[in-house]
Amino acid sequence: MELGNWAWLILAFLSAFFAALVTIFGKIGLKTVDSTVAAGVRAVIMALTMIGIIILLGKSSQIAELNRRDMIFIILSGVSGALSWVFYFAALKLTEASKVATIDRTSILFIIVLSYLILGEEVSLKTFIAGALVFLGTLVLLL
Repeated sequence: MELGNWAWLILAFLSAFFAALVTIFGKIGLKTVDSTVAAGVRAVIMALTMIGIIILLGKSSQIAELNRRDMIFIILSGVSGALSWVFYFAALKLTEASKVATIDRTSILFIIVLSYLILGEEVSLKTFIAGALVFLGTLVLLL
């Protein structure tokens, strides 16, 4: 397989690595800060970073090209992301980062179900088994 066929996997692992850094840096930064304030400051930094990336890549003109439907779903995604991080940082403030991150990753289970129900994606046996293992791993952590 050529690199182009593996690009999604490389990007996904980079995403996972930086998500791990979010948890580690966030846990350290929450030591004396309210979790909601920390999540809000993080969101501002993310927005500024994204604006810089959009400008750096020369893609700012594409913002005007967004249609109403796409914009609604992007807004819903942003609101969902903000709520996720408010709850994530609140939980991170209360317990160990490894516990919070493990429970947070059960989002995989929600994604499998919602992608089937809403997006009409197939759930293969391999995907079902992977989801079951995530569920079992979460149970082990909770027990």
